[in-house]
Amino acid sequence: MTASGPNSWPAGLAVEAGAVVLAGADVGVEVGLGGDPEPQAATRTVVAMTLSTDRARALRGPIVQTHSNAVSLKLTLAMPDTMTKPQRVAAALAGEPVDRVPVSAWWHDFPREWTAHGLAEAALEAYRKYDWDFMKVNPRFSYCAEPWGVEYTTYPDRLPTIATKAVQSPEDLARITSVDATHPIYAEQIEALRLIADGLGGEAQFIETVFSPLATMSFLTGSTKYVQRLMADHPAELEAALDAITQSSVTLVRAVFDTGASGIFYAAVEWGSSDHISWADYERFGKPYDVRILEAAAGAPLNVLHVCQQRNHLMRSLDYPVAAFNWDVHGDGNPGLAEVLAVTDKAVIGGANRATLLHGSYGDVIAESDAANEATGGRRWIRSPGCSIDPACDEANLFAMQGAVQR
Repeated sequence: MTASGPNSWPAGLAVEAGAVVLAGADVGVEVGLGGDPEPQAATRTVVAMTLSTDRARALRGPIVQTHSNAVSLKLTLAMPDTMTKPQRVAAALAGEPVDRVPVSAWWHDFPREWTAHGLAEAALEAYRKYDWDFMKVNPRFSYCAEPWGVEYTTYPDRLPTIATKAVQSPEDLARITSVDATHPIYAEQIEALRLIADGLGGEAQFIETVFSPLATMSFLTGSTKYVQRLMADHPAELEAALDAITQSSVTLVRAVFDTGASGIFYAAVEWGSSDHISWADYERFGKPYDVRILEAAAGAPLNVLHVCQQRNHLMRSLDYPVAAFNWDVHGDGNPGLAEVLAVTDKAVIGGANRATLLHGSYGDVIAESDAANEATGGRRWIRSPGCSIDPACDEANLFAMQGAVQR
């Protein structure tokens, strides 16, 4: 239905069969559930509407309030009616209006992630199936340690287990020297990224997972606790090895960007948690190396810092040079989305509970999305899990992640 006349809607705004057409007018309008539209005081950018759930299904925009028989949405007239995926992600990162909240998720494909072709095939398959707004490439976690001789036993349905450690004594730390991007393990990753770039064809951005030097050291030793002992008893030798890993990671990052990647997903893994390291120790053994690697990625639009596990150090890491932060919002002692947004101008990526995606219902996933949208106001937020999800997650719940932001 459209209206005309001196007391009707401004030109360019129409509601027909529950859909909204925006043509760039500055207006504030309220549509009642059963009545005709009535003009309200004009605003600069926002149209607020309340429609029945069925009629609102065609609208796209952040849901700000849900009632038993209605859905309230905010739509910004300055935004395109339909954005491309890169436009949507860029706007979300900048806190600008979006046609809907971007969404993505990632998980391991245990059989296929051991070759460049298999990793690319699995990543593109998931992207196309669920229509993600960007791709976080999820390689096997062990790739970061393999250049130094770590070997693993692989399984078709779970993470590999370490078979040969590279560092079994403090003396072994001297064997950790820098490698460059031509190393076969790194070259395999670069080939996978090239295949992914070709498959995406510019339709969406992709980012590569790069592990922190401390995380890599855990994989080299096979033990977080052993790395803690090295910090206490052999700090200088440990720092020399961390420096070599950092140099290697910098060369990898530069090669990553040659493939057309839009950023890196920088993973601190367990070292992002106060359960495993004090902040004082992290400032010595973690942050200086992190910053060097992230500086090598400077200028990329979609660099993300990921901190893992509970009681994380995220609130102390907000000065990291990244576009967004990813963490388990639901972990004990971790900050919430709104808490982080209140103290940084960067974006947040998360809000989806991995346990809900694995064990919950479609309605549970929708309810979580509504809660996250309320916490963020639908700005500076990309919906995703706080870490890699279980490959056994019900695909209906993954589709629900998309459906929740498209209502």
